[in-house]
Amino acid sequence: QVQLVESGGGSVQTGGSLRLSCATNEYTYNSYCMGWFRQAPGKEREGVAAIEHDGTTHYSDSVKGRFTISKDNAKNTLYLQMNSLKPEDTAMYYCAADQDYGLGPQNFAYWDQGTQVTVSS
Repeated sequence: QVQLVESGGGSVQTGGSLRLSCATNEYTYNSYCMGWFRQAPGKEREGVAAIEHDGTTHYSDSVKGRFTISKDNAKNTLYLQMNSLKPEDTAMYYCAADQDYGLGPQNFAYWDQGTQVTVSS
């Protein structure tokens, strides 16, 4: 069973940083591709970053250079380090997993409950 437990959202000012965490079980962590998505009010859910089985990472152009996706093997946890945050980064952020990597949220089958990130100007 795939379980994803996310934490770390909150409110920051422009230019600030936050780190999101997504804990899962060992099987999911080792066998699934994992990613971060976000959805702002009135907008479609969009991919932010993803990491494949072999460690290959993918980033959306809007966060490249500011966000970093990483994994902690000892804790079976996925992270999203978000630096230089902007008001347009404000959204509900979701952790997701799937056995195979595919571009776009429609390719991820398992989702957590999401956490709110708010960036004020």
